[in-house]
Amino acid sequence: MTERIVVTGADGFVGRGVVATLSARGKDIVPLVRQLRDDSPEGARETGDLSAGNGFGSLLEGVDAIVHCAARAHVLREETADPLAAFRAANRDATLALARAAAAAGVRRFVFLSSIGVLGNETKGRPFRAGDPPAPHSHYAIAKAEAEEGLKAIAAETGLEIVIVRPPLVLGAGAKGNLGLLVGAMRKGRPLPLGLVTGNRRDLVSLNTLADLIATAVDHPAAAGATLLVADGRPLSTRAIVERLAALEGLRPWLVPVPPRLLGAGLRLLGKSGLSSQLLADLEVDIAATRDRLGWTPQAPDGERA
Repeated sequence: MTERIVVTGADGFVGRGVVATLSARGKDIVPLVRQLRDDSPEGARETGDLSAGNGFGSLLEGVDAIVHCAARAHVLREETADPLAAFRAANRDATLALARAAAAAGVRRFVFLSSIGVLGNETKGRPFRAGDPPAPHSHYAIAKAEAEEGLKAIAAETGLEIVIVRPPLVLGAGAKGNLGLLVGAMRKGRPLPLGLVTGNRRDLVSLNTLADLIATAVDHPAAAGATLLVADGRPLSTRAIVERLAALEGLRPWLVPVPPRLLGAGLRLLGKSGLSSQLLADLEVDIAATRDRLGWTPQAPDGERA
């Protein structure tokens, strides 16, 4: 029988990629979106605010697995009085409410899209590994870390198979967040002071690689109970990331040769130490355990095997 898979956040950047990959593998997809729009995936069903914890029952009938991509993310201008509470409501409370409903409905597996940020915002000489202790530095990552712990407790109580996937920044045409800001700057012809930022190493994951791993995790026997780190396996400097992003979007970046130490000092003086870390520091991800556990290999950007 064809597996029936619910995908939340199905109209988002990652959700669309997951829906396409699972559909190509012959799965029966139930796309869930917060609000129906003209560009919502075919057959999408509206959930409203998942953090309210309402109305899951009928949506989960006959469902084998859930891929939970919906989240509060890429908030570039915060407008709430209590950002951490907002992130917890959307990324922790809604996740746990959905997982409890899934267990009650007899859903077999719950794949949770978490974040490498659960482990921290930079690495120093050693890549992050799945067994490293959590050290979240942002409200978003704190809520994701708390959701992970809550899911493990639900699994222990109910037998629901939990799979946690921790990606770094997701790269692809139409990327969101800081990558989207870079694209916007390039489209406007703005100079980027990143021409000399060539010595750092940052792991990213292409959308096709992330969607491929998630689709594998939906039904792979060894994925049950696993925390899976994912990346392309090819760390890039910040300059190389900009160049790869520009190639995806058909743009030509204007890269200005500013010394990294000067750039970092300037950002810190402006109170943007977090941005300084994202642009100049290392963030490497060790995916060996994921490869070994699932017999899985990242996809190359052009669709060939890496």
